[in-house]
Amino acid sequence: MSKELRGERLQIMLSPEELEALDDFRFKHRMPTRAAAVREILKLGLASTDALKSDGSKSSDYGVFSRGPKGHHDDET
Repeated sequence: MSKELRGERLQIMLSPEELEALDDFRFKHRMPTRAAAVREILKLGLASTDALKSDGSKSSDYGVFSRGPKGHHDDET
């Protein structure tokens, strides 16, 4: 079995709800690590779409859960 090279590190920040969803996916599918779960979710997501198109969206538009009209926190003033 050949070992895949993973030369790039990707750091992401998750909300508590996103982390819970990731962990639920990981344990449901008996994945050994969060990183393995993220790679599997990424693979599934990319397989379910065509090439990503630039439509002017912001990264904050792509959260797993709705963040409300004010961004991360609904209680911002």
